[in-house]
Amino acid sequence: MKPLSKIRTDVVGSLLRPKHLKNAYVQHEQGKISAEELRQIQDDAIRAAVCLQEKAGLDVLTDGEFRRLNFQDSFAASVSGFDPRRSELSFIEKLSREGKPLHRDPSTLEGGAAILRREPVSQKLRLVRNLPLEEFRFVSQVTGRPAKVSLIGPDRIVQRFDYQNSTSVYWSVDDFIADVVRIERQIVRSLIDAGCRYVQIDAPSYTAYVDAASLDEMRKRGEDPMKNMARSIHADNEILRLFDDTTFGIHLCRGNQRSMWHREGSYDAIAEMLFAGLRHDRLLLEYDSPRAGGFAPLRFVPKDKLVVLGLISTKVPELEKIDDLKRRIDEAAKYIPLDQLALSPQCGFASDAAGNLISEDDQKRKLEIVVETARQVWGTAG
Repeated sequence: MKPLSKIRTDVVGSLLRPKHLKNAYVQHEQGKISAEELRQIQDDAIRAAVCLQEKAGLDVLTDGEFRRLNFQDSFAASVSGFDPRRSELSFIEKLSREGKPLHRDPSTLEGGAAILRREPVSQKLRLVRNLPLEEFRFVSQVTGRPAKVSLIGPDRIVQRFDYQNSTSVYWSVDDFIADVVRIERQIVRSLIDAGCRYVQIDAPSYTAYVDAASLDEMRKRGEDPMKNMARSIHADNEILRLFDDTTFGIHLCRGNQRSMWHREGSYDAIAEMLFAGLRHDRLLLEYDSPRAGGFAPLRFVPKDKLVVLGLISTKVPELEKIDDLKRRIDEAAKYIPLDQLALSPQCGFASDAAGNLISEDDQKRKLEIVVETARQVWGTAG
């Protein structure tokens, strides 16, 4: 058995950036500090993030994604020819608006339909900087516990790709995906060679296949949503092919920018195809709100996979009660054996550098409650 496939606590990846790190990002953008000075500040912040996770008692930890401005930087900051980040607000602009959602319903935290600007490519994709490897090399030096690294999955990358205006570089979407998979396999191989034993794929776009607005957009473009999903499952599986000794997780998300969500819909319509089709060891599923639906779709999870229930919200400061979490785990166990379950926050705490609208103390307490709940349910956090 893979050593990390059955751990009972998990963390999705990103943590809240401390204020001094946010200020350093801005100073670097403004040319007031050098890249090396920024790196030193990031190093110190990562050490503190590691200490936070170790004290909480998590089985696996991350560097908080403190070298990224956005969770998608695992790919966007590592390749040439494709950079969807340039179509978004810069971090300075976000900070000048105090990191608050620009359009948000305060009663529901709804951020409206997800808006993914599609960008053409200027040249064939090429790995020019291996950011995930840089992240792992450092975090593995400052902790004795297992560390994992997250990579953005092919489906989200494809949904940011303007294939109609890129035919001079890639004749088809399939050609583009083949290069995405090739590069991500390079990154995974380098991580494994460096000692990483747990790689997480961030796959926020799978929830598009249960979200009415997203499905309508695909159909307007003349696309078949189920063919898109089948193609993405194949691409995700290709990334981990033959890496048999490494634990792979995949995280599904409904939007998590500055406490907003962008999609809704239960897993029912895609569960059988998705859960059985993916070859990942751990399925990290959001279950923090009624938008995710019930636990019945978990009956389609194969016996060789573990479901990490994302029951603890990273969007709101209110702390979940352990008894309530245990009741929800019991509900899930009606459809899948308790031994196939684990616990985590529903998503990262800061999918972009601005972060969700909670405090660092809220974050700390939520990580601690993950561990304590797991201890009470499974007898150990590991």
